[in-house]
Amino acid sequence: MPLSPLDIHNKEFAKTFRGYDEDEVNEFLDLIIKDYETLIRENKDLTSKVATLQEQLNHFSTLEDTLSKTLLVAQEAAEEVKTNAKAEANLIKKVAEKNANKIIEDAVAERTRVQNQILVLKREAIAFRARLTHTVQAQLEILNSPEWGELGSFETVDSAPESLERPIEVPQLSVDDLDD
Repeated sequence: MPLSPLDIHNKEFAKTFRGYDEDEVNEFLDLIIKDYETLIRENKDLTSKVATLQEQLNHFSTLEDTLSKTLLVAQEAAEEVKTNAKAEANLIKKVAEKNANKIIEDAVAERTRVQNQILVLKREAIAFRARLTHTVQAQLEILNSPEWGELGSFETVDSAPESLERPIEVPQLSVDDLDD
């Protein structure tokens, strides 16, 4: 058990003949008691400071661990976001490429359809022109036939219009004219 200043103060020494001077010993013990009390107070203060500092150290250690864990979680989250962003970018790129290919395929199909339609229309125009030419020629042959001449003249009519007196001109067309 440690000594207290009171223990030192109450300590009694046996008296012997030719021993130490009692007043001098008491003065020295008083100095020891004061120094011992000071050391005990300082020890208590230092122990209290050590406890406070230990609490702060524990708090900061806990805070450091929390921050380390938080930083690790943040880094993992950042990596996950980065990975998800790359995956999403790749997906968007694939969808865009697929859409672009579809647009190109549709455009090529439309071009082919329009080209085929143009060919069909050219063929139909050539056929129509040939039929029209044939019909006009047949009608001209009928008009130029001798039977039309026997119908009479316009003598009974006061005057015939000029358009009936002039022959009708029909332009000659060929199949090559339709290609333009």
